[in-house]
Amino acid sequence: MELGNSKLSASSDSYVGADYHPDGFAPAQGHASIQNETAESIQTWLTAKLAEYLEVKAADIDIHKPFASYGLESVDAVGLSGDIEEWLGRELAPTLLYDYPSIANLTRYLVAGCDAHGATKEGERRQEVTAEPIAIIGMSCHFPGGANTPEAFWQLLKSGKDAISEIPAERWEIDSFYDPDPDAPGKMYTRHGGFLENISGFDAQFFGISPREAVRMDPQQRLLVEAAWEALEDAGQAADKLAGSQTGVFIGMMNNSEYAQLQVKTGDSTYVDDPYFGIGSSSSIASGRLSYLFDLRGPTMTVDTACSSSLVSVHLACQSLRNKECKLALAGGVNAITLPESVVNACKMRMLAADGRCKTFDAVADGFVLGEGCGMVVLKRLSEAIADGDSILAIIRGTAVNQDGRSNGITAPNKLAQQAVIRKALARTLVTWQGRLA
Repeated sequence: MELGNSKLSASSDSYVGADYHPDGFAPAQGHASIQNETAESIQTWLTAKLAEYLEVKAADIDIHKPFASYGLESVDAVGLSGDIEEWLGRELAPTLLYDYPSIANLTRYLVAGCDAHGATKEGERRQEVTAEPIAIIGMSCHFPGGANTPEAFWQLLKSGKDAISEIPAERWEIDSFYDPDPDAPGKMYTRHGGFLENISGFDAQFFGISPREAVRMDPQQRLLVEAAWEALEDAGQAADKLAGSQTGVFIGMMNNSEYAQLQVKTGDSTYVDDPYFGIGSSSSIASGRLSYLFDLRGPTMTVDTACSSSLVSVHLACQSLRNKECKLALAGGVNAITLPESVVNACKMRMLAADGRCKTFDAVADGFVLGEGCGMVVLKRLSEAIADGDSILAIIRGTAVNQDGRSNGITAPNKLAQQAVIRKALARTLVTWQGRLA
């Protein structure tokens, strides 16, 4: 689930699109045209039907407000979609009210019979200008299950190893926070997540960081420093030779206050007088520290677009390379789970799966599973990577970014916006959504 922030799709050489109807529904056979109904009649019917579901007066319905703002549950939304389908005599997607989350939007769509959000069509795709591909010449990672190198991560995937575990005792005492009742105050209804081993371990001396400063550094900053060094090493780029170079740093990070709150909770008030406290908790320092340690002079930024932060960082890095703002780029993301209250709050939003298992595209799906880790890639324009004899691990041909806009609730996804961003990314390549070369 994306939390109302930018979504991004990156298309690579091996991208293969699924065979789906681009407008999200298949016309039913043997039924009258939807255009037999006017916009006014459809809007009136929808308003009356919603009022009936909610047991309110039709005059109290605002056609521009999202259905979710009226407290319409998902089962009711599917039921209402079925009623619309029966009334109009054509097959419609059960997710209709999520795709067009207000009466006004839904009316426009039903009358036009096309994508009211203006998703890019195949004909428009031809007008896009393809840009130079970007080469991935190095990578590193620290993931749950002991996957601290790309090779170890690949073996974990091949073996089917389960990297989800019960919350480690060194994070917090799970029995003090667990309650299967999702409404229990101050409690979490899940005991599981994806956790790194020895998250407190860090060779501060190797990076010229004092022990005092290292203690105040958010574990996410420590992970980024290690992953950046390892990725550059994997790319055959000596850090000392990059000093003063136009190398950019693009980091995705959405949780940047947990460790600071954890320090405050300990009751040790010395943090107030410690300048390293603020530096160690700053999101801008998360990326800026890498440029500082390695003396990199290219664009440097930390990006927070919730779940898409890392992908948006890669998108921005590719754009920067194509615009020749930098010659080399570090792009990646990081997450650490250090505060139990954050998990409790996610449970109160009913976001997490109680059994610690994602059940994507399944009828019994009931949430996602929190995880932590860090991943980093080293990017370079493909032509220069070839000229320099770099090892090319993969190629990024096109990326795109957009936003869900006013979906059916601020944490609800927008299928049409996600289709549009995939089309946009593919339009910047020579690949169609069917997976064929144009």
